[in-house]
Amino acid sequence: MINEIVAKSILRKQKCVDSWFISSCGMNLYRGCTHNCSYCDGRAEKYNITNEFGHNVDVKINAIELLDKELNPTNKRVPLRKGFVLLGGGVCDAYQPIEKKYFLSGKTLELIEKYKYPVHILTKSTLVLRDLEIISKINKQSKAIISFSFSSCNDIVSKIFEPGVPSPSERLDAIKKIKEQGINCGMFLMPVIPYITDTDEFLEESISKARNAGIDFIIFGGMTLKEGKQKQHFINTLSEFKPSLIKTYQEIYPPSKWGNANNEYYCGINKKFFSLVKKYHIPVRIPFHVYSGLLGMNDKIIVMLEHLNYIQQLKGEDSFFGLAARSISELKTPVSEIKNNLTSLKGIGNLTEKIICEIIETGHSKYFHDKMNI
Repeated sequence: MINEIVAKSILRKQKCVDSWFISSCGMNLYRGCTHNCSYCDGRAEKYNITNEFGHNVDVKINAIELLDKELNPTNKRVPLRKGFVLLGGGVCDAYQPIEKKYFLSGKTLELIEKYKYPVHILTKSTLVLRDLEIISKINKQSKAIISFSFSSCNDIVSKIFEPGVPSPSERLDAIKKIKEQGINCGMFLMPVIPYITDTDEFLEESISKARNAGIDFIIFGGMTLKEGKQKQHFINTLSEFKPSLIKTYQEIYPPSKWGNANNEYYCGINKKFFSLVKKYHIPVRIPFHVYSGLLGMNDKIIVMLEHLNYIQQLKGEDSFFGLAARSISELKTPVSEIKNNLTSLKGIGNLTEKIICEIIETGHSKYFHDKMNI
């Protein structure tokens, strides 16, 4: 069912750049998603979607009018924070089937091109190919990234857990077409489904097929199951596909606010993933060259430290880089102004101080380059 609504605002601004997407702001053009992925946490009560998730969608019919005002730099005393505009959201896919009728994502790209912003698109849908011409214009003008979400590259399993989505094979073909246009393209291999798509065989299949498609990076993550609607819906699907796993899920997913599995499980799949991307030499975060000239200095340092922190986590090693990044995100002044007093901040020791000073002075860091170059 489609429900047309009038929104009060569209653009969600962030306090600092999101290191997963290198985005400074994002949006939900729709509320709800008919892709109906069984694991989607958009079903969770925290998002306050009262309609039946997976079947009903709210369409923000005034979205383009609002975005024209919110993106227009002449309307702002303070410019938007530098970074990509993220087209994609937590409770919808910007290219779900309803986009064919309402064209909100296509019109949003026209505004992004008009106001000369960079864009990062996250989707499961090959419908994004419809807008490849304007995305190419944005890429040449200010830069674009298109990322596809996968739980695996297995068409049979995808049909069960992602019933409303183009098959992984179709998404991989779309990646090849996008790369032919010289556009950066990533795989968000997340969430992998415990004991189904997180096995050695499934992970290697996904990573090798992504490599063959020409992917620029793969970002990996395990599944969360929040108590309530999300968890119950997924368990219902699992009971039809492989009910023998339900007891195992109860063991690895204790009740929690965030729906996280236990650390032992996440550490195990992280190590498997890391060994495979090293084998295929694929970056595990958006490569530095994609964003190096787009961010302010504080945000650039935050992103680089958070990427280093992620690498340490994949290896199962302790890291202070995440804490250092949070300390810098709380600064009200440019980090260069306290360059000589960095170790007074939480998480910043001698090594991190050296990395930050090198970034301030040269725009890059040899330590960062060596650690991220896997």
